[in-house]
Amino acid sequence: MMPEEFKQIVKDRVRVFEDGGIRLLKKGKRGIIRAVFGRTGLVLALFFVQVLLLFSVFRWFTALVPHLLGGSIAFTAVMVIYLLNSDMDNSAKITWLVVIALVPVLGVVLFWWTKGEVGHRMLKRRLKQLEQDTREQLPQDAQTLERLKAQESGAASLACYLRGKGGGFPVYENTAVTYFPSGEAKFAELLCQLEKAKQYIFLEYFIIDEGLMWGRVLEVLARKAAEGVHVRVMYDGTCEFTTLPRDYPKRLERLGIACKVFSPLMPFVSTHYNYRDHRKVLVIDGKVGFTGGVNLADEYINHVEKFGRWKDAAVMLEGEAVRSLTASFFELWNVTTKEDEDFARYLNICHKVTSEGFVQPFNDNPLSEERTAENVYLNLIAQAEKTLYITTPYLIITDEMSRALRLAAKRGVDVRIITPGIPDKKVVFAITRSYYSGLARQGVRIFEYTPGFCHAKQCLCDGKIASIGSSNFDYRSLYHHFENDVLLYGCDAIGDMARDFDVLFSQCTEVTQRYSTGSGAILRIWQCILRLFAPLV
Repeated sequence: MMPEEFKQIVKDRVRVFEDGGIRLLKKGKRGIIRAVFGRTGLVLALFFVQVLLLFSVFRWFTALVPHLLGGSIAFTAVMVIYLLNSDMDNSAKITWLVVIALVPVLGVVLFWWTKGEVGHRMLKRRLKQLEQDTREQLPQDAQTLERLKAQESGAASLACYLRGKGGGFPVYENTAVTYFPSGEAKFAELLCQLEKAKQYIFLEYFIIDEGLMWGRVLEVLARKAAEGVHVRVMYDGTCEFTTLPRDYPKRLERLGIACKVFSPLMPFVSTHYNYRDHRKVLVIDGKVGFTGGVNLADEYINHVEKFGRWKDAAVMLEGEAVRSLTASFFELWNVTTKEDEDFARYLNICHKVTSEGFVQPFNDNPLSEERTAENVYLNLIAQAEKTLYITTPYLIITDEMSRALRLAAKRGVDVRIITPGIPDKKVVFAITRSYYSGLARQGVRIFEYTPGFCHAKQCLCDGKIASIGSSNFDYRSLYHHFENDVLLYGCDAIGDMARDFDVLFSQCTEVTQRYSTGSGAILRIWQCILRLFAPLV
């Protein structure tokens, strides 16, 4: 179907064709203003009414505290003992201990409210079932694993972890990997691959925002849907507050595109809202898949400037490993449905591409006790012998991660971390910088991306093993978000990533020396306060 013919067919369903793409929204009907005065604003108002009611109950209960002081003290002491003996991360323990010490009654209530999985127990059970169903469709080729063991024992041990306790993710051969050093590079290839779709397109992103990038993508999606291609789109519910209206799925459905919103904003107080779908997944016909840090908004391709120049990275997979990306999509797509979908036909597509190396896509699930992404990062840090290069927009890490990075530097590894030069969140950036001194004093080199905001999430170990995807080096990604990443072993794309790092270092300002000598007393106090609440950011 030609674009001009398609325009005539859908002219009554779109606002305008612009820059070769589709716009479904009127200017001024989006963002914060729309959220405040639209349906989302009403939902938020009802939400805060509930919060006020809860605090009113707390105030009423507080009036009784003087009469129950002894019991309150004893109860708080029991909570402190419980926290000290729990398997919770130490930083999170300290945060909760401070909260409970400052507000004993409310602090305990808040802790058990978050601990009690209020609002997402059914989600957890459903997700566990879906994971089990999809993993049965993802067998591990024994010969592939044996060949990896013969080539790289360290990589093989990590692959075995991801296949076992890490979530049941197989490692693949016969998969070509293309590395994109920018959102612009990914965008150009993405449009080309979408045009080739014959059967289905599955798209899942944390952020979708109307503009040039999404408009061009949407035009292809709608045209393909009109041609009979099965198109599904899913995005995180936070978009309803910042970028898209609540009825946007219906607008997409008018174009023949199935759409779901993960955890939309509802007028109910729940810990479920703390868990966001931060993944970036796109699958075409089970043959081609994309992932990385790039969302579908114009700042990611530098069409608009928000925080200086935007630096990002992504990969395209062609071949067997796309099967795992497809399975990942179905897990969250079906998590809110009661009916079981027959997705085996989407996973049994045999598409082999001759290529060097091994590829292992994997997910991280905040409702699981296994911290898969963090364990992968810790493993890569421990394996490093010569070099360890990291890019992350936020550096908010556990004591264990900090100790691992410092130990790697102490044993002679060239550890380099790249963070933004221009932040998107000033408070979070201040917390990020608070980690510089401790790392720099032990030999970790810190770089800030001078032109703007570095959003890429990469870890390159010895130029041989690499991780790329959606997981940041921060608490929110590693503990509270649904994430997806890809491990690469011996792929040609690793060389492309290494060359991109060389270019990137030349665009950065090294700040290691500035922070290796420590900071002033007032600044240290402020950083200590920020770090204290880092697990809750």
